[in-house]
Amino acid sequence: MTDEEKSLGTQAIVAIDLTKTFGEGETQVKAVKKVGFSVNFGEMLFIVGPSGSGKTTLLSMISGILRPTSGSVTVKGVELWNASKDELADFRLHTIGFVFQDYHLFPRLTAAENVAIPLLLQDRDWAESIVAANHCLDVVGLKGRGDTLPLKFSGGEQQRVAIARAIVSAPEILVFDEPTASLDGDTGRMIIAFVKTQVLNPKRAILIVTHDARINEYADRILHMEDGQITGLAKGTE
Repeated sequence: MTDEEKSLGTQAIVAIDLTKTFGEGETQVKAVKKVGFSVNFGEMLFIVGPSGSGKTTLLSMISGILRPTSGSVTVKGVELWNASKDELADFRLHTIGFVFQDYHLFPRLTAAENVAIPLLLQDRDWAESIVAANHCLDVVGLKGRGDTLPLKFSGGEQQRVAIARAIVSAPEILVFDEPTASLDGDTGRMIIAFVKTQVLNPKRAILIVTHDARINEYADRILHMEDGQITGLAKGTE
């Protein structure tokens, strides 16, 4: 095995010259311009920058949601955007877990039912899915709360339910989009500290898009973006 092959074995994601253009002619906008970086397994990478810098567009391209105009995304050594629609859907269902700013919990479903959704989409047995969901709720510190409806939880607890849902199918890549934006400073730091110590592991990579400089200390590396381009890549401050 070559040194290059050994290196690729540790890399969860490799992006090369990623570009995304919206519109045509005079209205054309380049949201992302030839961006390249990699994320290793066992690493928590933050993507930071002002609104409109291209962070969410970049996240969508490496998550299999938004097709790049040009460039490539390699996930575990496989070119993502050579995949069919069905293969991309399978990738999003089995390989990647999402945690959103506004939690995206279904208000009429219990916490356990919300967490079980990825497993049910994989045609897993209902009873087994609920057992697995309750186990993940235990992991995120919500033991015995599986029958609780989302509105009965605080903001930080709802985010923990969202994290449980993201990890229930044991995805190798987790993507967080502004996970602390709806939380106060102390709760936000507590959530990210929990993710760093309890959710990150040597077989998982975590990407976090954030405006919240208060949580930068938990990053392994921080990728800075502005005007669709990478303007800096630095180690975290922990």
